Amino acid sequence: MTMNYKKITWLCLIVAMIMAMTACAKGPSDSESASSAKNDKDITIAVNQNFTTLDPQNVSDTLSISATHAMYEGLVGFDKNMTIKPVLATDYKVSKDGLVYTFNLRKNVKFHDGATFDANAVKANFDRIQGSKGSLTASHYLKNLKDIKVIDDNTVQFTLTKPFSAMLNKFAMIPMISPKAIKKYGKNIGLHPVGTGPFEFVKWNQGESLILKKNPDYWDSNYPKVNKVTFKSVPENGSRVAMLKTGEADFVYPLPEQNVKSLKSSSDISIDQTESTIVRYVSINTNKKPFNNKKVRLAMNYALNKDTYIKVVKNGFGSKLDSTMSPKTQFYSKQGVYEYNLDKAKKLMKEAGYPNGFSAEIWGDTASDTMKGMQFVQQQLAKIGIKLKVKAMEQGTLSNEIYSPKTPDQAKVQLWYVSWSPSSGDADGATRSLFSSESFPPNGANTAYYKNNEVDSLIKKANKSTDPDEQAKIYKQIQKDIYSDAPWIFLGVDTILSGHRNNLKGVYVLPDGSINIKNAQLK
Repeated sequence: MTMNYKKITWLCLIVAMIMAMTACAKGPSDSESASSAKNDKDITIAVNQNFTTLDPQNVSDTLSISATHAMYEGLVGFDKNMTIKPVLATDYKVSKDGLVYTFNLRKNVKFHDGATFDANAVKANFDRIQGSKGSLTASHYLKNLKDIKVIDDNTVQFTLTKPFSAMLNKFAMIPMISPKAIKKYGKNIGLHPVGTGPFEFVKWNQGESLILKKNPDYWDSNYPKVNKVTFKSVPENGSRVAMLKTGEADFVYPLPEQNVKSLKSSSDISIDQTESTIVRYVSINTNKKPFNNKKVRLAMNYALNKDTYIKVVKNGFGSKLDSTMSPKTQFYSKQGVYEYNLDKAKKLMKEAGYPNGFSAEIWGDTASDTMKGMQFVQQQLAKIGIKLKVKAMEQGTLSNEIYSPKTPDQAKVQLWYVSWSPSSGDADGATRSLFSSESFPPNGANTAYYKNNEVDSLIKKANKSTDPDEQAKIYKQIQKDIYSDAPWIFLGVDTILSGHRNNLKGVYVLPDGSINIKNAQLK
């Protein structure tokens, strides 16, 4: 018995020593285990809407732009402050008359399918856009494009029919697709993205999630630093916040204003605020009765308390919209605010012939913030007898309803609670697309079907000018004319709020509301 006991004791000591050695070699401490989990190189981003398309030359919503910019790149792009910077071009020059743009291209760049990026690839992309005969969103940026010339493999030249002051910004909004993929997938390229960007397409579960993976052959060897990115569509505010708290989501946008205070006390979460170019408004279909009556539109503006809107709907984050664009947008000019005046609103309704109001619909997407905004507008306008039915639609359905009508008379929309940001960062993007009569859907986003001949003329004049001072004067007059016509209910300018886990850095939201993930990394 004594011998057996000693053997057992000796064996136990050997086992204990082996376990200790193994622990020293491989067994991390609790903190090390947590660190290892953080370094799995996969991140999840929770957003409030669904993607509408992954065709980078046919996107119109900011969320889809975020996704496509992770997979695709243009000749130029924007930095964190929306300043133009070279991307697939190493440099560029513009002729003094503003007609010729010459780009020197980056060498040794490959598309995700192995195709070579060169001047011929650039030409193939612009040929695709121009050949769409207006069906692609990007074609509206190229109305003044006369000619594309391949100088050599690494140089391409564009010639315009007339100067277009915002052209460089528009180049930033035209990502390059693999010519090989264009031929292979044709019109279905939106389901099979192939670009040069830091991330490659894996899978799109429409209405649920989008999965991207690291591009191991990315031309910038410093990036990417994460292996996989999953975008999850989570319209409900509380669910997104819960995902951030538990770590199921590493980054959340938009972060609901009402949750900022409680999240600030968390040691695991950081909140970022960004001044934005995002304006909130209700687009009024001026082609339909009674909204074709300016007094009705003015009454609606005076009936809505903007201070209360910022306080209740935006929880104090934001400012009143006092022009057709945000103060962060090029050539912004302050016009003032339609301050809350219920008596004046009722008087205008009476003068317009609607003393008892009328019934109408207001459309919007299914996001929690949108529902809250529409309900607020509904309550406010009820004070002047306007009885609104709130109609929320999934993003894809809503987009189709808004942009599919071929003529103004076919449009069913009456009021649309929406936001807009010029992703190109310029005054043209905040003006021509929204207020030119050439931009009625499906050709643009003038969903108010606003038509003012003088404004049309001024927009064209601004685009032809190469003098910034002259452009500023013209856009000031444009904003004054449009604001006085009230084709929108002017609400507010967003303060962008996003939240992230503290072990994630490098993901941020630009002033236009698009998410940049190129620099993402886990600490």
